[in-house]
Amino acid sequence: MTISELHDKTKAYLFDLDGTLYLGERLIEGAPEALAFLRGAGKRIVFLTNNSSKTALRYEEKLRNMGLFEDGDLVYTSATATVHYLLRHFRGKQIYLVATEEVKEEFISAGVHVGEEDPDVAVLAYDTELTFAKIEKLDALLRRGIVYLATHPDDVCPTETGFKPDVGSFLKLFERSAGRLPDRVIGKPFPDMAKGVLSHLNLRSDEVCMVGDRLYTDIRFANRNKMSSVLVLSGESNLLSLSKFPDKPDLVLPSVKSLIPPAKNSG
Repeated sequence: MTISELHDKTKAYLFDLDGTLYLGERLIEGAPEALAFLRGAGKRIVFLTNNSSKTALRYEEKLRNMGLFEDGDLVYTSATATVHYLLRHFRGKQIYLVATEEVKEEFISAGVHVGEEDPDVAVLAYDTELTFAKIEKLDALLRRGIVYLATHPDDVCPTETGFKPDVGSFLKLFERSAGRLPDRVIGKPFPDMAKGVLSHLNLRSDEVCMVGDRLYTDIRFANRNKMSSVLVLSGESNLLSLSKFPDKPDLVLPSVKSLIPPAKNSG
């Protein structure tokens, strides 16, 4: 597939954030220009991230400040997808949520019953405020056998200073300590994230393209949910890891800047 063929068939582009559009507070070169080109071509822009350490509103503020977000764009996080899942399947149930305070407030504002007394479900988000007390509490609940959800499976989170432990790393901790893996993981590459965003866009999966830097979340997400995919080499993945991974993208690009066709890019 060529870049032109991709643009012809795609009505909405789903962009990962960390490692795809920026690293921490540093923009990846050409990201604003690539998004502007796609909007000018009539494409919808969705910022689709597994990072559940911040609220969708906080991401929107950050993206606006970085010159990446415009009116009409959408932020959809694994935390948002998890809220929707809980409201569909566990409405009114008590949820023990391991998350940052601002994400906890987002869950509560959306109608999720968050609390610590005799919860029915435990949810592990990307808690950058994690304490040992929270670890002990979650471990004890998992040993009791309550329903166990995780917002996403990413092992690490790329930043401008290197990779930081993400939810996937903590899943291994609880697998060793409590002997359990999550009953369900909501974010990329799993279907609940795809169902949510496709429903919001009112599009078919073959009209959507996922652009990201991770093979095991972004590219696998696209392949499992029958979307087009673009792997960018500006974050976690490289050509060596691509050669060893079973899932393959439709296109491999150095960065999102290359989404601009060569004639447009050179001008």
